[in-house]
Amino acid sequence: MKKLALHWQILIGLIIGLLYGLLLKSHVEYVSWMGVIFLRALKMIVVPLVLTSLISGVTNIGSGSSLGRLSLKTLGYYMLTSIIAILTGLFLVNIIEPGVGASSELTSSMEQFTLTEKPLSETLIEIIPTNIFQAFIEANMLAIIFFAILFGFFITKLNGKHKQLLTDFFDAAFEAMMKITLFIIKFAPFGVLGIVAKVVAEQENIFALAERLGLFMLVVVIGLCFHAFISLPLITRILVKVKPYKHMNNMATPLLTAFSTASSNATLPLTMEAVEHKSGVSNKIASFTLPLGATINMDGTALYELAVAGFIAQLTGHDLTFVQQFIIVATALLASIGTAGVPMASYVAMTIIFTAIGLPLEYMLLVLPVDRPLDMLRTATNVWSDTCAAVVVAKSEGEKLKV
Repeated sequence: MKKLALHWQILIGLIIGLLYGLLLKSHVEYVSWMGVIFLRALKMIVVPLVLTSLISGVTNIGSGSSLGRLSLKTLGYYMLTSIIAILTGLFLVNIIEPGVGASSELTSSMEQFTLTEKPLSETLIEIIPTNIFQAFIEANMLAIIFFAILFGFFITKLNGKHKQLLTDFFDAAFEAMMKITLFIIKFAPFGVLGIVAKVVAEQENIFALAERLGLFMLVVVIGLCFHAFISLPLITRILVKVKPYKHMNNMATPLLTAFSTASSNATLPLTMEAVEHKSGVSNKIASFTLPLGATINMDGTALYELAVAGFIAQLTGHDLTFVQQFIIVATALLASIGTAGVPMASYVAMTIIFTAIGLPLEYMLLVLPVDRPLDMLRTATNVWSDTCAAVVVAKSEGEKLKV
């Protein structure tokens, strides 16, 4: 018998949790513990996953010639498009305000908490930790990310067996953490059941939450479509004078595959084949930019993570200050680098952003019911951005393309 796909399992968990919260409100404690355990498991893996993924990613970019002109162009493009995607999401969340205007019953039933609030100067200074182990204990994500990038960079400066030993160690550690992560994600349906049942039981007006969730989906869809159909084509057109929509037509197969599988890693072979044979990018460029992009270029994911953080902050009645929005932008940019190209991996990265500004992780699961279709859209956006990078870098290197 064929096993149900994870998103269908989550949907079933959502429905059961919804019915349980509505019909058995007084007995919600019998299932809410599953949500508590799921959240504790997510918190458990955040720090080691971020540390190993970033160190592994930086060490595998390489050194010497591979950190030369080609590398700088590729990384510069990925940084530019990720920042544009994040700012697009930030703009839409602040303009549409999907979480603002919820009923008083909805906001009053949610736990009261205080967001992390510090001056910008103090935030920037504290990116450099005085004690990295204290940063691990306190889950100071910006400090951990800074240390991981620094540590990974200086591993590439080592010689001989020490460099290889540390590179292999962090590669292996990251692989192990990913297996733990995927194991925990298997229990997402039970976590959703427990969390949804508890949230629904606490709500006087569940339809207010559903209305806000629909508006949140609209924000993400508009943001992803704007980035995919306007921002990225403009970048490729302005930077290297290619025909972006002709290139998009060439990428139909990998984009549809990315949309259906919600996995940029699974799509990578098809992406490389289409970029090389249909758009004319050389194997040298494609084999460097695309695997790197599948690892660190997550435009759609970064936009989504920022939208979730802004939505939940608004839903719980908190106005994000400039500093808090700066922290979200910086953390979303860096967290997206370590997001694995598998379905739902962005939820692990999202815990980094929530932890950075003090949002309770349980509210993160409020958007889980609508995650699957949005995951499909943002994965297709990620892959589309990767292919644009290959075209931009190839054209800038003087290659003759078919677009």
